[in-house]
Amino acid sequence: MNCLNGCKPTIDYPCQWQYRLIGEDRAAIIEAIHAAVDASLCVISDGNASSGGRYLSLNLDIRVSNEAERLRLYQLFSDHPAIRVVL
Repeated sequence: MNCLNGCKPTIDYPCQWQYRLIGEDRAAIIEAIHAAVDASLCVISDGNASSGGRYLSLNLDIRVSNEAERLRLYQLFSDHPAIRVVL
């Protein structure tokens, strides 16, 4: 199937999902994660740092129950001032 516009991948829920959160302050990003999810339900790992050392990324692995939850978390992270980019 060749989809160029409007195709969504099929995701079977519940599933493990990973968010990559990019910002300047590791502690502030971790605070944002703890404000959004129960820390015991996720795994947080260090990602990369920019060549100048200004930006860093953290990976958040968590089980999401459905698309609404996945998108809600994405929006929470996107709206948080400590997080510049969510992938």
